[in-house]
Amino acid sequence: MSSRKYPVITLCGSTRFKDEFMEAQKRLTLEGNIVISVGLFGHSGDQEVWENMDEGTLTKTKEMLDDMHKRKIDMADEIFVINVGGYIGDSTRSEIEYAIAHGKTVRYLES
Repeated sequence: MSSRKYPVITLCGSTRFKDEFMEAQKRLTLEGNIVISVGLFGHSGDQEVWENMDEGTLTKTKEMLDDMHKRKIDMADEIFVINVGGYIGDSTRSEIEYAIAHGKTVRYLES
């Protein structure tokens, strides 16, 4: 068994950029990284997840997913921000701040 250490990268960004997430995941994996991504694309294609939730459940679920993503950042060496057109929303901004506060490298799709 190889004991090679692969860098771990967590992808961050708006889930409206599903295609760019998939593309970055493939490219970074082929470059020799372990890639952790989002569990679902709530803003592009996974609407059925939210359809039958009441407001309270929706809020709790979104809070859980945000917290879960911070745990994914904890597991990573760095984060890779999918900032198509320079767009960074509030939750992505808080993930970037969290990553920096925890000494993670932050890279961006677009400079």
